[in-house]
Amino acid sequence: MTNVEPTQADMQAVLDRQKKAYIAEGAVSAETRIDRIDRAINILKTHGTKLSEAMAADFGHRSMDQSKMTDIDGSIGPLESSKKQLRKWMRPEKRKTMFPLGIFGARSRIEYQPLGVVGCISPWNFPVQLTFAPLAGVFAAGNRTMIKPSEFTVQTSQLMKELFAAAFDEEEVAVFTGGPDVGGAFSRLPFDHLLFTGATSIAKHVMKAAAENLVPVTLELGGKSPVIIGKSANLEQAATNIMAGKTMNAGQICLAPDYVILPEENRDEFVEYAKNSVAKMFPNIKDNPDYTSIVNERHFDRLNSYLDDAKDKGANVVEINPAKEDFSQQEHHRIPPTLVLDPTDDMKVMQDEIFGPILPIKQYKDIEETLGYVNSKDRPLGLYYFGQDSTEEREVLTRTTSGGVTVNDVIMHIAQEDLPFGGVGPSGMGSYHGFDGFKNFSHAKAVYSQSNTVSKLAAAMRPPYKKAS
Repeated sequence: MTNVEPTQADMQAVLDRQKKAYIAEGAVSAETRIDRIDRAINILKTHGTKLSEAMAADFGHRSMDQSKMTDIDGSIGPLESSKKQLRKWMRPEKRKTMFPLGIFGARSRIEYQPLGVVGCISPWNFPVQLTFAPLAGVFAAGNRTMIKPSEFTVQTSQLMKELFAAAFDEEEVAVFTGGPDVGGAFSRLPFDHLLFTGATSIAKHVMKAAAENLVPVTLELGGKSPVIIGKSANLEQAATNIMAGKTMNAGQICLAPDYVILPEENRDEFVEYAKNSVAKMFPNIKDNPDYTSIVNERHFDRLNSYLDDAKDKGANVVEINPAKEDFSQQEHHRIPPTLVLDPTDDMKVMQDEIFGPILPIKQYKDIEETLGYVNSKDRPLGLYYFGQDSTEEREVLTRTTSGGVTVNDVIMHIAQEDLPFGGVGPSGMGSYHGFDGFKNFSHAKAVYSQSNTVSKLAAAMRPPYKKAS
């Protein structure tokens, strides 16, 4: 028996019930928020292995250790952090009252109020983490939620639907699985806020659909996150950290280093360090349980087409294959880490977000040309600088714009729960994590309390302005 996909009317009916329940609930207590967070944590702690097995099945192969680190523990951490701090976050925030009203007893404050129902469209690359981690802010802010997980990770999405249904009433959390039609209908629902994590191309449709109901959106997208290696960098450490980030989840990360720009005299040395670091992590790749597959044949073919295109246009393509394995016949869609040397801008690998274990290496003579190149492209989700030159580091930070930056490593800024995570321009809008997530999923309500003294004094400023003489 095939599953019948939900219609927009089906999802609207659930949204109506969630909104009605939210209004009937009144003020959402800290205890209620903590209880919802605890139930989400319990799902992960109790069923983490099942979820990791489902992700492995959806990818063809995905490292169980990686899934535990990135998706299970990577979700529990933010949830536990918000649980500890939400009482503090919920307190009204005092603001200065304009002179001289304050000295006569008037007061100003901000009260953070739940928005109501937050829609969440989560992607396939970290299907658990990018579903559960946002709930740290959504629940801490006192909201209910409806979730549309990716159709690419069918088993994981179905399992999450079942686990949420067992732990939450549908009026608190509802999960809808299905293909693009379900996603499109979901985007058109009149949520109080909509979070979308995924591709920039899809985000344009999501934002347009949300605009029909003036639903505010948070878009967590991606782009071509550059790595700038300064002449003062520890090249071996840079190569090691970059390749560790590039091979995690086989490069299927929105923040993966997308291309490297380094001094021309360091290229060959960097290549050798990159080869050595991969060989230490993955002495073999084809059947290595630590190395993740490309999620499906479509993306496998897309990545191989990038390599074919680069070769045809004159790039030097260096496959890092320590055991010299044959990948032409394999059970899973694995692609070994591959460097593309001397790429040109007409190559697809320099035009599209790669989202795989392919790393183009560009060269520069002067850091100035590097900044110009980065600034000529769309603003990325992440930017990475390696070097010990504080003046140069400041130049890179002030003269480029990106969602976030990690210095002397890659990706790690997303793991800092007290730093906001988000993009800028084509790489996204809005941010979450920690207090920033709480605020993102709250309404900051301005409250001004008038004093009797000011009310009496104000009488002198009211009409008639020209008094009878």
